[in-house]
Amino acid sequence: MMNATQLLDLFNEDIGHAAQLLELIEAEYHALGEHDLSPLQEILASKQPLLATLDQHGKSRTQILLSLQLSPDRAGLQQLAERSTQGDELLRASEQLSELLERCQEANLRNGRIIRSSQKSTAGMLGILRGNETPSLYDSSGSTAKIGNKRPLSQA
Repeated sequence: MMNATQLLDLFNEDIGHAAQLLELIEAEYHALGEHDLSPLQEILASKQPLLATLDQHGKSRTQILLSLQLSPDRAGLQQLAERSTQGDELLRASEQLSELLERCQEANLRNGRIIRSSQKSTAGMLGILRGNETPSLYDSSGSTAKIGNKRPLSQA
């Protein structure tokens, strides 16, 4: 069955793409942890085509299942697997891809939390430097220290 072969090829290709994506997300995590911003743009540029390909192949898999009058979900894939000599391979590849994509999503969410935390920290530091917000520092008497008037960053 040609469509089952096409699906299997898409799954196998996407397994490789998802593994590459996971490696890039892990490299991004290490760069974020080391506050090394230089490789982040390169990592992002490498992630974008992989994400586009994964999305395109997902749509292609959906179209193949719909063209066979099957639902574009796990149930439809299961029905196709029952009719195909490659059924077990299809289901295994689908599971492997799902697992990899789930790991990518979890790692990406972790990286997003790190980025948001870093943004808040940086915004707070800039606010203090500009005089927009006062740090919670104390003077020698134990009172909250009075910080001077707001000033531009160039004068901080």
